[in-house]
Amino acid sequence: MSDTPLDLLTFGRIGVDLYPEQSGVGLADVTSFAKSLGGSPSNVAVAAARLGNHSAVVTKVGDDPFGPYVRRALREFGVDDRFVGTDPTLRTPITFCELHPPDHFPLLFYREPSAPDLQLREDELDLDAVHSSRILWFTGTGLSVEPSRGTTIAAARARHEHDPSATTIFDLDHRPMFWSDPAEAGRWAREALPYATIAVGNRDEVEVAVGTREPDAAADALLELGLQAAIVKRGPEGVLVATPEERWDIAPYPVDVVCGLGAGDAFGGALCHGLLHGWPIERAVRLANAAGAYVSTQLACADAMPTLDQLRAVAGDEVVA
Repeated sequence: MSDTPLDLLTFGRIGVDLYPEQSGVGLADVTSFAKSLGGSPSNVAVAAARLGNHSAVVTKVGDDPFGPYVRRALREFGVDDRFVGTDPTLRTPITFCELHPPDHFPLLFYREPSAPDLQLREDELDLDAVHSSRILWFTGTGLSVEPSRGTTIAAARARHEHDPSATTIFDLDHRPMFWSDPAEAGRWAREALPYATIAVGNRDEVEVAVGTREPDAAADALLELGLQAAIVKRGPEGVLVATPEERWDIAPYPVDVVCGLGAGDAFGGALCHGLLHGWPIERAVRLANAAGAYVSTQLACADAMPTLDQLRAVAGDEVVA
């Protein structure tokens, strides 16, 4: 991979997704699965790479047969894998889901007793990459346990201290099953938010972080923490984008949903693409909405991340050109 500064550096989850090839039935009745790369921040890196950006992920896999598969998949998607470590004892995580369109996709995580990506240590950080990447992306689930929590916050803090204006995106990404004490999720989100410039989350996630799910009130609370922008996803009602000066209600793109699990990751990668190209944030979010809509019509997550031509077919030249 090139030694030039990264466009996007993401932190956190990685693993293998095993998604059913039969829709509308429980896991007990599924007869076959499709295998793909998984893990939200890894998928965000893939989504950005598919749009032509130089991305990498800071994470760990297990010393097992799925570890080489994950590394190879990243490289095939054009994602730099130099920061993917190997835990000597824990296994690469596997995630199953059920498909009940349009809006019910329960997940079953195999991450016990812990996952390699939660074992990231501060002394393993490449601070040059943290400082020089054009966008840093970290997630709420990375804060769920130590040592990942301390490492993630240390990276965000170091970047903020190096350059407070550098774009740092906090994907609130709340998964209740990763937290032994639900109250801790909000506490650690508020600890990390001051080191970010943009926060992204759905109504449930902003409620965990700032105590309200009402989009405008949540955006106000996030901006009060010093953020440059707050992005609140409202499902079929679209997305609220708020800065200290302006607000926009961004409409969704209506589609027939097959699997909604990769939509948020496609949204993240496309959002980063727009910001990397200097677009106004509301235009970047329109592209992100198109990416989320596109992937929700597909079965897979990483394998389904769209190209610019595919997004042009959804959103039109006025957004993509």
